[in-house]
Amino acid sequence: MDSYDTSNNPEGRNQHKDCLSLGPHHQWSGDGHDKLSKIGFLIWAIHDQWSGKWLGMWVVPNNRLKTSIAYLYLSLIYEIGGMPLQTTTDCGSETMEVYGFATALREFFSPNLSTDELPAHQFLKSVHNITIECGWLHVDLVQWLWPQLIQQELDKLKHWLNTHTVQFNWNKILPSGVSSNVAIALHKDYGVEDCLQPVDCDVVKNLMVEIGGKDLVRFVDTEYSAHAQLIFNNLGFKDLTFQNVWPFFSAMLPLM
Repeated sequence: MDSYDTSNNPEGRNQHKDCLSLGPHHQWSGDGHDKLSKIGFLIWAIHDQWSGKWLGMWVVPNNRLKTSIAYLYLSLIYEIGGMPLQTTTDCGSETMEVYGFATALREFFSPNLSTDELPAHQFLKSVHNITIECGWLHVDLVQWLWPQLIQQELDKLKHWLNTHTVQFNWNKILPSGVSSNVAIALHKDYGVEDCLQPVDCDVVKNLMVEIGGKDLVRFVDTEYSAHAQLIFNNLGFKDLTFQNVWPFFSAMLPLM
């Protein structure tokens, strides 16, 4: 092809909002994700707008280092054996080298395509980088659903372990032949004392709040959690299981 018609954009329509695309590899969207930054893991990814395919997802030490991002971009081109018509990223300084490489490579390998008429790279505000930003909704919803499911199963496991009667063992000094719940309830029968030290629970509660409260153990923020819970309830979902978590995820995602 000698040229591409880029005018197929009805008047008044936000092209990025509607995600118009000519086909596979028309536009790659790249962005970083910092959810795991506090434990030292950062993510950068590239997504194909047309197909919705995640072309690359990488965990990296620093997703704000422009040379690292440029390397990932080039490695994907190398892996696939080609480059897109256009790459979009936000306006961060870490993407400046991507812009440079995209423009230089397109001008060199596709000189028939004017980078003035169809830029090889386009900087978008993060809120307009729809393709990749919407992709992170998958991550957020996963981080809302799966921790609930895992915690639910941990609670079940904890209950089972605490009520399960272990086999009696003559050689064991600690209680055996009863569940741990029973052993604690009947500890005096074993000739031992309850070593639990009384505390002022209000003091402990205040300390919990002062160090950060429940936000310290949340996977998603409270606003997202409330929104997800509302959708979950409105869809009539009740018991979350490993068998239905994926159908629940698929039903909720378009509504997030």
